[in-house]
Amino acid sequence: MGTVSTPSYRNRVGYHAGLLWAMAAICSAALVMGYKATYLDIKQRMREDMQASLQQVIPSQLYDNDILANKIEIPVDSKVMAGKSVIQVYRASKENKITALAYQLTGNGYAGPIEIMLGVDINGKVLGTRVISHTETPGLGDKIEIKRDNWIEAFTGLTLGKPLVSKWKVKKDGGQFDQFTGATITPRAVVRAVKRGLEFFQQHKTELFTINPIKEAEGNE
Repeated sequence: MGTVSTPSYRNRVGYHAGLLWAMAAICSAALVMGYKATYLDIKQRMREDMQASLQQVIPSQLYDNDILANKIEIPVDSKVMAGKSVIQVYRASKENKITALAYQLTGNGYAGPIEIMLGVDINGKVLGTRVISHTETPGLGDKIEIKRDNWIEAFTGLTLGKPLVSKWKVKKDGGQFDQFTGATITPRAVVRAVKRGLEFFQQHKTELFTINPIKEAEGNE
């Protein structure tokens, strides 16, 4: 049998460069199609997760609106609010009157950031608090989760003046909130974050009740 010769063009640099370009284009197209196929599903899951968090910190009898659609943004000092330069605030209303607010805060825990959702009424009283994500030590710091312990419910009904500002600390630091055995840093971080959240309410009260909600562009819903 004779030897099959390789076409000379296959030995050219341009040929191999073209092959690489074609493969890169195919891979890029596949990624784009995959992204488009999953984008809406991912966004819907994120929306559902946020809705669930809001429902846990704002009682259903306080609103008849779509809280997610009534969102405003308040610029804040990132040094004060644990790295956040903007706080997104979701406003609950009933019969077109704002009845409650909810917003996400960050505490600096033992193992990393602790993301907290805080709900307050129009007077700054805590309606509910939930930890929505954290990386604290299982069996110790994870008692901040409502499914692990009811510790987080200790904030419900409190305000910045009840207890006194000086008592917004864990008991080890002279405050009124329980700490966990072997995990003081975690509850301390949550108490501080909730306190900052109530201070945020007091400092921005006028804006919180007057700014028009952000309208998401059609197609991003």
